[in-house]
Amino acid sequence: MSTVRVSKTRRPRGTRGKHGVKLGPRFLRAFNFAAKKHAGQTRKASTTPYIAHLMGVASLVLEFSGDEDLAIAALLHDVVEDCGGAPMLKEVQRRFGVRVAKIVDGCTDSDTYPKPPWRERKESYIRHLRTADAETRLVSAADKLNNVRSILSDYREVGELVWARFTGGREGTLWHYRALLEEFLRHKPSRLIRELELAIRELETTASLISAHSSGR
Repeated sequence: MSTVRVSKTRRPRGTRGKHGVKLGPRFLRAFNFAAKKHAGQTRKASTTPYIAHLMGVASLVLEFSGDEDLAIAALLHDVVEDCGGAPMLKEVQRRFGVRVAKIVDGCTDSDTYPKPPWRERKESYIRHLRTADAETRLVSAADKLNNVRSILSDYREVGELVWARFTGGREGTLWHYRALLEEFLRHKPSRLIRELELAIRELETTASLISAHSSGR
């Protein structure tokens, strides 16, 4: 997570008004940029193009009151981590502005290659969330909600095999989302965080039930 300064005099683009957010050419450029950078990437252990996840996160951001800049940041939230590291953040800032770049940076748990060890990265990111601004937390929470819903969907299909897709395995992945939830709950509650809490609780319950059934208890 780098340091990106936000201009206080520049008015955010795509502000939500009484008729909702108007998505303009910048959003389309961001979509095309994300699709190009993530071309060939897929969701874990699937053939689903990775852009599907980015679209899902952007959809959640808009659903939970984000404006155009936040939706653009949602489309680009993984581009630094997965497609170029720190130099990519500079390109995002040049193309889409300081505000978008700041949020993308705040959603990135590593901008270096090779990445630090998994647990170290996750613990560092959770600490970062404690002081992250509300806009970054919104995009980050939307990302986590989309992830958890995908895990739940896959879990219902393949059961315990789903954990083999994750570096942290079963226990590490469950720890990760519990810890994230605890950090999000430190701040003012919102509909998005309540939805995330429900999804994580459902994942924990589902994992417990399937584990108990598999062990014959």
